[in-house]
Amino acid sequence: MMQEQYEEIVVVMAGQLALSQNPGKTMKAWRERAGIGQAELARKMNVSPSVLSDYENGRRKSPGSTFLKRFVSALVELDKYEGRLLSSSPSSTQDAGAILSIGEYSDPIPASKVVQNLQCEVLAGKDQLDRSLFGYTVLDSLKTIYNLSGAEFYKIYGSSTERVVVFTKVGLGRSPMVAVRVSPLKPRMVIIHGIKNVDNLAVELAHRERIILASTDIYSQEEVVKILRGLST
Repeated sequence: MMQEQYEEIVVVMAGQLALSQNPGKTMKAWRERAGIGQAELARKMNVSPSVLSDYENGRRKSPGSTFLKRFVSALVELDKYEGRLLSSSPSSTQDAGAILSIGEYSDPIPASKVVQNLQCEVLAGKDQLDRSLFGYTVLDSLKTIYNLSGAEFYKIYGSSTERVVVFTKVGLGRSPMVAVRVSPLKPRMVIIHGIKNVDNLAVELAHRERIILASTDIYSQEEVVKILRGLST
């Protein structure tokens, strides 16, 4: 049970850090919530306390996904001795409209079929387009990160992580891939919907995680759902 609660905290923390306009300030808030000093956390992360302080106080540019992943892992590991994050963890909520559509395919389809039908631009993983997808999920990205946690977050994977996950209502496309990067479970394919220019960091993370990343702005959100539903017929 405790492990599940910490997995919930990891998802919530990672989501908030990914979407935050001031990740350093958000890092500080989480550290103080756990009652852990900068020096102790920095030692656990194997970084200088001054580096952590600079991020928290805005003297350095926003930390990258690798630094954030180390921050989350170290903070959770240290908190297991006191359990302060557990005592103040957010209560479970319903998906609150985060999952716009989810379904499983009776017969798996190749990722290339999704690319073709949604007229996607493939940004990473072109060598994986023959991989089979067993389902799809369409998400409101902001509601997903702010409203889903723990077991509810894992609902987005349905019966299998070998699926395409479409993130709608995104800005640069960076935050969905940062959230995917730090999550224990990862989809086979991610589509950023509604923007033409996806942030380079998202593309880099997709390459590192061996995830197919694509974008499309041809169809409306409703049309995307309709197309995905019909791909197995």
